[in-house]
Amino acid sequence: MNDRYDAGDAGYGAGPYEVVGYDEYGQPVYRQVPAQQAPQAQQAAYDPYAQQHGYGYDSYAAGQQQAPSYGSGQQQPGYDPYGSQAPYDPYATGTHQDGTGYDPYGQAASSGQQPRVAEQTAYIPQQTGPAEDLRAPQDPEPAPGAPHQGTGQDYGTGQDYGTEPEHGSRPEHRTEQFAFVEEPDGDSEDVIDWLKFTENRTERREEARRRARSRIIALVVVLALVAAGGVGYLWFAGKLPGLSSSDGKTGDATPVAAQKRDVLVVHLHNTAKGGTSTALLVDNTTTKQGTTVLLPNSLALTGDDGSTTTLAKSVDDDGSSGTRDQLDTVLGTSIQGTWRLDTPYLQNLVELVGNIEIDTDTDVPDPDTKKKGASPLVHKGHDQTLSGKMAVAYATYRAPGESATAQLERFGQVMQGVLRKMSSDPSSATTTVQTLAQILDPPLTDKDLGAFLARLADLAKSGDYRTALLPVQADGTLSAQTSGSVVKDILGGTAKSPAAGSAVRVSVQNATGVKDDTEKARVVLLNGGFTFLEGGSAAGTEATSKVLYADGADKANATEVAKTLGLPAGSVTKGSVSSGADVSVVLGRDYQPSSS
Repeated sequence: MNDRYDAGDAGYGAGPYEVVGYDEYGQPVYRQVPAQQAPQAQQAAYDPYAQQHGYGYDSYAAGQQQAPSYGSGQQQPGYDPYGSQAPYDPYATGTHQDGTGYDPYGQAASSGQQPRVAEQTAYIPQQTGPAEDLRAPQDPEPAPGAPHQGTGQDYGTGQDYGTEPEHGSRPEHRTEQFAFVEEPDGDSEDVIDWLKFTENRTERREEARRRARSRIIALVVVLALVAAGGVGYLWFAGKLPGLSSSDGKTGDATPVAAQKRDVLVVHLHNTAKGGTSTALLVDNTTTKQGTTVLLPNSLALTGDDGSTTTLAKSVDDDGSSGTRDQLDTVLGTSIQGTWRLDTPYLQNLVELVGNIEIDTDTDVPDPDTKKKGASPLVHKGHDQTLSGKMAVAYATYRAPGESATAQLERFGQVMQGVLRKMSSDPSSATTTVQTLAQILDPPLTDKDLGAFLARLADLAKSGDYRTALLPVQADGTLSAQTSGSVVKDILGGTAKSPAAGSAVRVSVQNATGVKDDTEKARVVLLNGGFTFLEGGSAAGTEATSKVLYADGADKANATEVAKTLGLPAGSVTKGSVSSGADVSVVLGRDYQPSSS
């Protein structure tokens, strides 16, 4: 072992010692001072970091008094470990005179960051020469528990605690002298920037996802509200499928009979060829639904005298007011007015609204052209544009062999096409009606008709408009089974046809060889107030026509039937009649149907 450690064998405190440096563990290195240089026992302990004059050198105190040199010829203050001075405690286990613990690393004793030792063992190095030569070469590692030999050398960084600085100057400390100082990483800034960028980008993505989810949720909520509003509207208007009930109530829970309707009857008079076509224009203000109800001319009505007549005959004989009352009786409805629309006025009306577009079901020849093979005035096809003249020709056209219903349905198409082109503004619609210069039947006025047509025009443009045909039986009466949906649901009325037997029932058998003659005879008989019964076609043809009656009471009726059909009075004879008929007719080749 080094001699400096053996110096302690003489006993601790055998002589005065002075601090000549610090080893790598921060412990002081002492040397024995000659007896004549030993300080008094009362002298204060040496504090190498104290900033008091005469007690040591403070290497960090700028401008302090020069530290005394430690040459062999000088007397230095002695160190007395057991004197009145407080013993030196390099690990702050004790206190100085000022009560502050010693911290060899410059840290406060109260920080608790430095280890404490239970006992400080001092060693006395042998004096080998001047103080400047006390730094000996580094000795081997001391045994565990033995005090480290004070070489004054740093244990890894090369720093030297034994070298004293120049007097009056602050020692220079370099970064490499401290092992705990980390070398700056040149990439640290890039790493921090990359982490910040990644974090910001992740936050932006999360924020974008949150915004997208918010938008989707908002869109779903809006769509749900719109759908709920649409279903609610359909439910309120009674247009939701499956909500109609058999007790006459619709989806809005308003009984059919209690719904408010405005009804107007319109009669189209063909001034060129004769004949009429009748329809009801219905505005249901409760369900916001418009309808054109087509009324066949064979509809049986009760005349003012209680006799049975037809719609066609009533229009010709009784006029507007009489027919309106009869329709109210049969249909159980309330008609507010009658609009007589002659074909010239219909042509002008179509021209005023700017032509109409409808789907035509047949070619219609030009009535003013008699040349065979001429191009048709109206072509069959989808979405055909019709002028006023074309609209009138189509509305009144009935092809050979067609039923009267086909012509009536064409009239309904034209009326709906006119409503789609009519203005929805009451003032503008009234101006259009006034421009027609048409004389209306009271109590209907231009303003009332204009406002009524404007409301129907609005429904027709929105798709809330339809056309329905009133089903009529062969004898002209109404059946609850066939006409109930129209009379009850659309008109809100109850069918009240004349009692059976009140009209003369005529059975017609066709033996002319021309199929269309049956339909023509039917129209003529219905217009004459008779009930038509289909008798079919004969196996062969007959040269002359026959009008037969079985009961003498029906002879007058048979004579009236012959007159209506344009047959001679000699054709009337007593004979066998068809079941359920009062008079039977066999049409022969001498039958000349009327042009209407």
